[in-house]
Parts: sequence; structure tokens; C-alpha cells
Amino acid sequence: MSSTDKVFAGSIPRIYDEYLVPLIFAYYAADIAKRVAALSPSAILETAAGTGAVTRAVTAALPAGIRYVATDLNEPMLAVAAQRQGEDPRMSWRQADATALPFDDATFDVVCCQFGVMFFPDRVKGYAEAKRVLRPNGTFVFNVWDRIEENVFADDATRVLGQVFPDDPPRFMARTPHGYHDKAVIKADLEQAGFRDISIETLAAVSRAPTPEYVAFAYCQGTPLRNEIEARDASKLQAATDALAEEIRTRHGPGPVEAKIQALVITARP
Repeated sequence: MSSTDKVFAGSIPRIYDEYLVPLIFAYYAADIAKRVAALSPSAILETAAGTGAVTRAVTAALPAGIRYVATDLNEPMLAVAAQRQGEDPRMSWRQADATALPFDDATFDVVCCQFGVMFFPDRVKGYAEAKRVLRPNGTFVFNVWDRIEENVFADDATRVLGQVFPDDPPRFMARTPHGYHDKAVIKADLEQAGFRDISIETLAAVSRAPTPEYVAFAYCQGTPLRNEIEARDASKLQAATDALAEEIRTRHGPGPVEAKIQALVITARP
């Protein structure tokens, strides 16, 4: 993982929440919320909460009286999440590393994480921490993106930016968000962390946007791809965004546009 892969700062959190959440995250947030609500938990921990897409979906699906703690390593992302959530007496926010959680053992009924474990520097350690803070009959629910070829706009972005920067292609999307999709590896990592009852489901959906420019802006300026572009040549950020928009317009039409997205949804119990 590059040192810039986990940097969600500056204008990235706002663009991520405004553009990328509806583009690719909202559908899977609703899916996580449905799964968590079905467990009827009283205490929930969310790790790598980002700008709160899952937080908003899960809290909307749960009654008063529950306790929900949302954490993320990036304070700027949590700040957006807390602002979007508004006042909610069930909620608390805390900057925290998912691989070293500041909570007591057996504290939560559910730990959930949306598209975050790919960023963990030590996934087994992160899973072990989730297991540690779960109550004996607790459940860990999380998702990861499937291979990049199954996620068309992300694949488009990676290909086009490789053409813009042929000597040093930005590989963030393939390397990190779409770099942890082998079901056997995921299962083995969970088992090493102490989980035994493991289910992995493939879930496809459709990503939709009003224009090709929307998609290009979301990926090039609302993710750490922006860090990679600016590290190579900050003056080319808009040109790279425009190149991706043109590619999407050529491949998918002038807009509205849509393309396949696909993720793996994992449920694990000790």
C-alpha cells in the first residue's frame, strides 16, 4: 500500500461524500444496514466509518435506545460524518485505529465495516480486534470490493490514468480498494483471527450517475487517486479528470451513465 492510499484530507472528504457515496457506496450501505438490523443489536461499533454512509443507513434502521459508536482513522472524514448525521443521542464519534481499538473486551453485539478492511495494514490484527470487542454471540459484518474488472468505472479510471501518466501509472484503485478480493484469503485471515462461522456472498449492483463528468470528478478528485495524480503533476488534475470523462462518454454515452459494480459481503462469528 502506498503512503497516500489512506490519506482522505483536504477537499477529498466532502467530494467523496457528495459524489462517491451516491455513486457506489449507498447501495451497499443499505445492504449492511439490513443485515445489522436483522441481528437486533443493542450496541454497535463501526470501524473505518468514513463520511458515515453506513452510519446513516444503520441508525435509520434501528430503534431508540441502542448505542452506536462510529470510528475512523481520519478525523476529516469523521467530521463530515458527524455533520451529516446531525444530533443523535444514540451516537458517539471517535478517532480510532481498527487494528488497535480503544474499547474493552466483549463490548458490542455487532461490529460493522464498509469497504474499510482493504486499508488495514494488518488485516488479521484488525479482525482479531473486532473479535475481541464482540460479545460471545456477536457478529462481524463487512464488505470489500470485488476485483477491479467487475467494477467498470474504477477500471475505466485506472486505464485512463495509466494513459495520462504512462511512465508511472496511478494504481490506487487496483492496488487497495480492489486489491483484497480472494475469498480463500479473506476466509483464512478471519480464521487466523479466531472466527469460525464465516459466510462470503458476492453482491452485484449498478452504479449510476447523471453525467460522465460526475463520475470522473468523483474518482479523480474524491478519492486518494487525487493524491497520486497531484504527486505526479498537480497541474494535470483537471486534464486527468477531463480525460476520464471523455473515456466514460465514449464507452457509456453522454449521460446519464451506468455501469456494473460488485462487492463481497462477509458475515463472521467466533
